[in-house]
Amino acid sequence: MRSLAFRLAALSALWLALGLGAAGWFVTETMRRSVEQAFDARLGALLDAAVAGAGFQEDGAPAMLRPPALAELDQPFSGAYWQLTGPDGRIATSRSLWDQRLAEAEATEGVSLSTMPGPRGSVLGVAARRVVPAGADRPLVVAAALDRGPMEAEAARVGRIVATLFAALGAGLAAALALQLLVGLSPLRRARRALALVREGRAERLGIDAPSEIAPLVAEIDALIAQNRATVERARAHLGNLAHALKTPVAVLRNALDAPSPDLAAARAEVGRLGHLVQHHLARARAAGASGLAAPGPVPLRAAAEEIAAALRRLFAGRGLSVTVEGSEALRARIDRQDLAECLGNLMENACTWARARVAVTCARSGEGMVCVTVEDDGPGLSPEDAAAATRRGVRLDEAAPGSGLGLAIVADLAALHGGALALGRSPLGGLAARLTLPGG
Repeated sequence: MRSLAFRLAALSALWLALGLGAAGWFVTETMRRSVEQAFDARLGALLDAAVAGAGFQEDGAPAMLRPPALAELDQPFSGAYWQLTGPDGRIATSRSLWDQRLAEAEATEGVSLSTMPGPRGSVLGVAARRVVPAGADRPLVVAAALDRGPMEAEAARVGRIVATLFAALGAGLAAALALQLLVGLSPLRRARRALALVREGRAERLGIDAPSEIAPLVAEIDALIAQNRATVERARAHLGNLAHALKTPVAVLRNALDAPSPDLAAARAEVGRLGHLVQHHLARARAAGASGLAAPGPVPLRAAAEEIAAALRRLFAGRGLSVTVEGSEALRARIDRQDLAECLGNLMENACTWARARVAVTCARSGEGMVCVTVEDDGPGLSPEDAAAATRRGVRLDEAAPGSGLGLAIVADLAALHGGALALGRSPLGGLAARLTLPGG
């Protein structure tokens, strides 16, 4: 039952068997009724002919005065018979009954039908009627009988023909069903073979012409392959960048420590630089790994900003900073919650570090399907040249301020990996305006 083809075949075979079985039964019963009706019509015609010719002789014995024009009535045990029974019990029979008699049938003024044993083990269909012949004053029981054997044989023959026809039809439909499943599921087999080629490294994508029912699945698999390939490429790039970035500090550190008089100050500086590089590349690797996963759920912007603002108010309580957050609470961004907290934390902490008295955070929509968070302060701000340089790795515009110069670079990297961007500009408050744009939820 784990096979899709087996499920479809089993279900179709079940409905096929039920449908053909019901149709075969209906046709067989219809044909049987037709044969029985023809038999009853023939029996009724024989009874009418017998009634029309029945009468009494001069001695009161029943007799067939005008015999029915049916050759079988003159042939012994031919299967067609008539019998007349008088009120005194005397009987007249057709020549075909020879020395046999029909069992007495219950007769009324209407026609009564019954089945009874006949000559030589046959089974007869009998029609009987009580009549008063023309010119007579006494009733006469007229019975006509026909052998049911030929009728039953004909009905059985029709049943066999119908069964054979429907069996052949069922076999043909089953073959057509198997061919339909074979052809209908061939795109899945092609997709499996194409995926095997991708796994073996002989193809970069499925690239098959799939029908509309599975085309979205093929497209999603191709997108997943491309995403995984991009993730691997990013991981290789990060490793290469990290190795390249560590080469010079490690060489300087080795030279500082291998000198006859080790330069501890230079060694400490290089150790600090190594720490900054590792921190930066770990953040980029984590963000790149997150971007290769399924799309994150929507995260409320204002709630995240309010949480960070509350922490910063306590942290900078001694300076009396005003940290405000504005915007709709319904705004959502499609970004990992921890990445959003890191982005907002870096931007808002940077603003608090340089602000004189006020930091304003505004959440709003930004174009089709995008949202943005703008963090502004009333500090000194940045020139356009400094704003362009601030997002580069390790750039510190003020060496006296604490930090590693990685905050804005990490925010820019995280935003880009989630399909957003970071832009720096001048705020109406007089300081820096950092505008973080992200996909909306």
